[in-house]
Amino acid sequence: MMQIRKTVGLILFSIFFILLNTAPSHSQSTVTKSGTTSAAFLEVGIGARAMGMGGAYVALANDVSALYWNPAGIAEMQSSSVLFEHKEWLAEINFDVAAIAVSLGDLGSIGAMISVLNMDDLAERTIDQPEGTGNFFSVGDIALGLTYSTKLTDRFSFGITAKYIHQKISQMKADGFAFDFGTQFDTGLWGVQFGAAFTNFGTDMRLGGKDALILVDIDKEKFGNNERVEGQLKTDAWPLPLTFQAGIAKKVLANNHSKLLIVSDFIHPTNNTESINLGFEYSAKNSLFLRGGYRGLLLEDTEGGLSLGAGLVTRFLGNVKMNIDFAYTDFGRLQNVQQFSLILEF
Repeated sequence: MMQIRKTVGLILFSIFFILLNTAPSHSQSTVTKSGTTSAAFLEVGIGARAMGMGGAYVALANDVSALYWNPAGIAEMQSSSVLFEHKEWLAEINFDVAAIAVSLGDLGSIGAMISVLNMDDLAERTIDQPEGTGNFFSVGDIALGLTYSTKLTDRFSFGITAKYIHQKISQMKADGFAFDFGTQFDTGLWGVQFGAAFTNFGTDMRLGGKDALILVDIDKEKFGNNERVEGQLKTDAWPLPLTFQAGIAKKVLANNHSKLLIVSDFIHPTNNTESINLGFEYSAKNSLFLRGGYRGLLLEDTEGGLSLGAGLVTRFLGNVKMNIDFAYTDFGRLQNVQQFSLILEF
């Protein structure tokens, strides 16, 4: 059984690095390609713990929020866990997440996650009626993911997520599918562990629907022909925000009373230049947590970057462990985002 696991793991690990080598690079160009990918909501990080540490979480991810950051992380879980999160994102946008991860013992771990982005209905405006037509339209995105993760050795884990993605605006919609791949490795030396994740490897997305329907006179030179033939505007297809993220986490302090972790991630996206996230977490008696971090180091055009966070761990109903986390993320001229997340372990 162990030999089969190692063989499968080797194959999956090879695929992982083949995908890495096929990722486009910006090292030879100053063009960032910002705004050239679809489904931007896939880049909104989840979990107040991770966001409080500046999003430097790919090596440390070891709770249910790893379903987003690094699917390999749920292999480290010893119990089942659920996550609930709501935050008011930028520009009065709502972002909600629910996730569950279940440990199957020696068989690995499985998980599922749903993330939903929406906002209040918007007024329809046209060139002829810039103040509004009296009609309103809705906007929303949704992603559903299923994850499997396993420990290939006592120190090395691998995970994979399959995702369905849906976007809608007015009467137009787009659908896509993607995969996430992740690995984690505990060196067993000096409290150092590594992690890497390749996310949103999938299909291009193209909007289509009733709003693209037009009426066309296919031959204006002919009199008496049908001047209202239905046609449809063809929109461009746009790729998903493919990202490679590699990180390192280190325990610099660990005793019965307190712990201090420092983390750093390198991010290589296809829709921007490379950047670095940094963060730390200090815990007192594994109950109270203080966190801080900085996102987007090396990015020339970015807003904000500072992140702060705090957490509380308690128990209720016997063996149910409750994690309440808060994070503050600065976005400069776009103000800030404050979020809470709740994780229950049982």
